[in-house]
Formats: sequence, C-alpha cells, structure tokens
Amino acid sequence: MAVTRFAPSPSGLLHLGHAYSAVIAHDAARAQGGQFRLRIDDIDAARSREEHVDAALADLAWLGLDWDGPLWRQSAHVPRYAAALDRLIAAKLAYPCFCTRADIAASTAAPHGPAGSIYPGTCRALPDTVRAERMTRRPFCWRLDMAAAAAQAGPLMAQNDGVLRPFDPAPHGDVVIARKDAPASYHLASTIDDADMGITLVVRGADLVEATAVHLLLQRLLDLPSPAYRHHPLIGDADGVRLAKRNAAATLAAMRAAGVDGRQLADALRVGTLPAGYSLGEG
Repeated sequence: MAVTRFAPSPSGLLHLGHAYSAVIAHDAARAQGGQFRLRIDDIDAARSREEHVDAALADLAWLGLDWDGPLWRQSAHVPRYAAALDRLIAAKLAYPCFCTRADIAASTAAPHGPAGSIYPGTCRALPDTVRAERMTRRPFCWRLDMAAAAAQAGPLMAQNDGVLRPFDPAPHGDVVIARKDAPASYHLASTIDDADMGITLVVRGADLVEATAVHLLLQRLLDLPSPAYRHHPLIGDADGVRLAKRNAAATLAAMRAAGVDGRQLADALRVGTLPAGYSLGEG
C-alpha cells in the first residue's frame, strides 16, 4: 500500500506543474488502495502566506483531489527538526557556517555540483574557540560535513522510478541543513517529515532527482526509513521554460477564475495532455 504526499510551499500560488505532480501522487496512492497526504511546507515563515494555503486547498478541491488524514504543517514540527540537528551536531557531522552568498561566490575554491556552486568548506576547520566567539555576534547556518557523513553512512541505494540504483551525495558538498533565517533547510525538514508521515513513495519533479542522494544520506544518519521515489517530467511554457510561481498567468487560481473545469484538467493531465501554450519535458 503506497502512502504518497503533495507538499506545496505557500510562498506563492500553485501552477499547472503543481497540479500535474499532485495528480500523479494522488493516483499512485489510490491505485494501490493507499493514502494521499497533504503537507504545507511553511518552514520559511518570512515567505509563507496563509492566503496561499487557502488557495492551494481550493485548487485541490477544484481538481477533484481529496487527501487523507489531517493537514500537516512544517511550522508545527520545528522541535523535531531541532532534535535532528542536535543529533548531527553531537555526532560532529554538522558545523556552523558564517559565510555569506557573496563570500561563496567570490571564492575561487568553490567548484560546481548538481545544485550549483559547492561550498568550499571555509568554516569547516575553524577552531572551536573561533566558532564559539563568532556565534555570539554573527548570523550562521548549519552545514553537513559531507565527507564525514558519507564515510559514516556508506553506500546508498534507493528505488527510483522503479529501478534500484545507487546515489552519491558527495558531489553536493557540505549542504545547508539549517538556514540562517529558518530552523531547517528543505533537505532536513522534508526528510524528517516524510519519515514521520509514513510516506512510502515520494512523487516529485525531475528537478529534485539529485536531491535524493542528500535525503538518503540524512535518512541513514538519523535511522529513518527510506521511501521509494518517482520523479516526473516538468511542465514548461511553449518554449520549454520551466513554470515558476511568479508567472501569474499559469496559476491554477487564474484558471479557476477563467472558468476552466478542474476535474477535466486533471483527467487531461493523467494522459499527458496539456492546455495550449504548455509543454512537457523529458523525465
């Protein structure tokens, strides 16, 4: 029995790409007599808006997608993320980083990985006394010591799109696991939530396939179960440019207001048929 989830961030209105992902996750659960859960990824309090939560719920109802269980909000689980972070710090697998984005961009030692520039490790070897002093006066995030974490975890494998394959987190470098402006990063919060919600199949866009390696690593370090993964193609505009929340014309709210039938749209998405002006990328 599959347990899937749809986990929008309420930083903007949902678009057609979100609808496609929600339909796939919903149908994957229903096909196995499983559960489709709804999570609101509102860990970023500065960008989250309650009106976007309300709009997302209306969008799902318009599409004819029902979910199981209570609505899960990341903002209600901050202590859980803090406990996980403390565990990684105690194991000497995480360290505070005081670098700004400008510092990293200016570093000639910063290579590139799956998500862009890789952190060059500037703060990794700071003496404890220097760290303690800086933590009293400078903002900082927490980074995972990738070399130490990967060595402790060992080889990582997962079911991805129905195939058991290896994943290597090393190319990501020392990823952020708790941000300067939020108690957890996407990597840490999503990994813990998926485990606590009992998710057995993570359905998400192909742009996140590389992130799977980091999530598998955190699962191993925190003794969490590993779900299977399915990464679907992304919807773009007529030129293949990926949709973004800032593109107001593509929002589901705009389609609802224009009188589009949501259930018919969901049925069309199920067979890969898109409205005029949109394209489906490669998976």
